[in-house]
Amino acid sequence: MPSKVPAAPRDSGKVQHCDVFVLGSGLAGSVSAAILARHGAKVVLADAAAHPRFAVGESMTPQLVEWLHILADRYDVPEIKSLLSVQAATRDIGPHFGTKQHFGFMLHRPDEEPDPTEATQLVIPKLLTQAAHLFRQDSDSFMFHVAARYGSITRQNWRAADLAFDDDGVTVTGQNGEAFRAKFLIDASGFRSLLAEKFQLRETPARFNHHSRSLFTHYVGIKPFDDVSRHPAELRPPVPWHNGTMHHLIDRGWFWIIPFDNYKDSRNPLCSVGLTFDERLYPKAADLTPEQEFNRYLDMFPAVKRQFAGAHRVREWVSTDRLQYSSKHSIGHRWCLMSHAAGFIDPLYSRGLSNTFEVVNALSYRILDALKDDDFAVERFEYVDELERGLLHFNDLLVNSSFISFSHFKLWNAVFRVWGALITPGVMRLTRARIRFQLDNRNPQHFIDLEKAPHTGLWWPESDKLKALLEATAETCEKYEVGELDGDEAANVIFRLLQDSDIVNPTFGWKDPRKRFIAPSTVDMIKFMHWATRQGPPEMRELGDDNLRGMLRAAARGKKLL
Repeated sequence: MPSKVPAAPRDSGKVQHCDVFVLGSGLAGSVSAAILARHGAKVVLADAAAHPRFAVGESMTPQLVEWLHILADRYDVPEIKSLLSVQAATRDIGPHFGTKQHFGFMLHRPDEEPDPTEATQLVIPKLLTQAAHLFRQDSDSFMFHVAARYGSITRQNWRAADLAFDDDGVTVTGQNGEAFRAKFLIDASGFRSLLAEKFQLRETPARFNHHSRSLFTHYVGIKPFDDVSRHPAELRPPVPWHNGTMHHLIDRGWFWIIPFDNYKDSRNPLCSVGLTFDERLYPKAADLTPEQEFNRYLDMFPAVKRQFAGAHRVREWVSTDRLQYSSKHSIGHRWCLMSHAAGFIDPLYSRGLSNTFEVVNALSYRILDALKDDDFAVERFEYVDELERGLLHFNDLLVNSSFISFSHFKLWNAVFRVWGALITPGVMRLTRARIRFQLDNRNPQHFIDLEKAPHTGLWWPESDKLKALLEATAETCEKYEVGELDGDEAANVIFRLLQDSDIVNPTFGWKDPRKRFIAPSTVDMIKFMHWATRQGPPEMRELGDDNLRGMLRAAARGKKLL
C-alpha cells in the first residue's frame, strides 16, 4: 500500500479546516458523514451533483436490514432506522417506496413463452422484516440532510479539481477554487473516482471473472408480471411476482423489474427497469440508442415485453460498458476508497448496499479512534482493505456462477440454493452481535469481534464449510461453461454438495430440488430454530443457541430487537 504521496500546497490562510472530507453524498457518503459528525468530527460532505437525484441500488436484503440496525444502534444515529422497512421509510421519508417481499426468478428463452416450472422464489419472512424497494432520490436526500443536521458542512454541485496529500493530511481543492484541509479523505464517489485516477488505482482489466454491462432507467405504466404471465394459478408462486424484485433470467443476463407502486401507501407510479448482460455475448450496438437496444432485446422475450405494453420511460437511459472494475488498494495514507469507489461486480442479489454499510461500519470507528489518538497509520485501516477485497471476491464467485447457470434451469435451481442457504447464518451472526451489544451496556467489542474471522468478506466468514461449498459451486459451473460437464451433470454435483452439507438448513427446502418456491412460514421458522439449536453442526448450534438465548434475555429486559 502507498504510504507516502506528493506534498500538499502550503496553507495560504484561505484554506478551511476539517477532520474528514467525504467525496460523494449518496448513501455511503451521507451515512458515513452523519455517523462521524454525530460523534463530534468536523466533516465536509461534497458532491458534484445535487439532491434529489436518480440512483440505482434500490433492492434491500435481510443482511442489509441487519447492517442498518447495527449502524443505527452502534453509532447512535436513529435516523438510519428510517431505511429499515417499507413502513419506516413511508412514515419517515415519504410515500414513494415499494415493498420487497421476495426475490423472484423466471427463466426465459428467445421467442418462447416462459415455462412456469422454470421459476424460483425466495420469500423474506415477515417475522424478520418487510424490506423496501428504496426510492433512492428520496432515501439519499433524506440521509444527506441527516448528515447536515448533525453538523456536516455540505457542498452540492461542487466538483473536486485536485487532491494533494502530505504526512499530515489532504488538501481538497474545488473547481471553484474553494479549498479544504482534512486529516482524512473518504472517497464515496463511485466509479469516476478522482482519488482512483490520481493514484492510478484501477486494475486493467478488472481482476474478476464475471462480465456484464447494463442498460437502466425508470418507467411508468409497467404491468405486474402476474397479469401478463398467462400461467395457471396452481403453478404460480406463493407471493405475487409484483410484490418483490423480479429477475427475468436470460442466457448470461437478466432483466430487473423493481416497482415502487406495490405498497398500499405508496403514491409513486415509477418502476426501476434494467437489463444486465454479458458484454462478450451481447456487445454494444454502435448504431442504436440505448432505448433502441433495450427494445431489441425486449422483442426477443414475449412475456417480458407484455409488461411494457403502454409503458414509457421517464428518465434518460443509462448505458454502461463493462460494470466490473477493481482497484489495487482501497486504503492508503489518510484515504479510503469506499465500496463502489473501490470496485463493483453486478446488481444481481442486491448486495451493493449491504456491502457498502459493512464497510461504513468497519471504517467509521477506525476514523473516530484515529482522530482521538491523532494517529492515521495505514496499518490501523488495513482490515477495511481486506474486507472490501473479500466482499468483492466472494460475490464474484457467486454472481459468475449464477450467470453461467442461467442457460440451464436445473443448474440455476442448484446455484439458487447455494445462494439462499448463505443468507440465514449470515444474518444470524450479525443479529447475535447486535443482541450482545444491547445486553452488554452497548459494548462495541461485540461488533469488533465480527472482524475476527478467517474468511473476511464471506457472508458467514467463520465457516470453512460455507467457503468450500461456494468454491466447489464456482468450480462446477466453470466446468459446465467450458464443456467438461453438461448442465444436468453440473447440477447433480451441486445438489450432492447441498445434500451432504450439514450447514445447509434442511427445514426451508434448500436440499429439495422440487421445492422451487421457498417461503418460510412461522412454523418453518420454529422448526429451523429447533434444528439450529439441537440438530445442526456445532457452528450452527452455537449461532442458534446464542440467538435464542439472547432474544429471550432481551425480551425479558423489554428491549425491542426488530
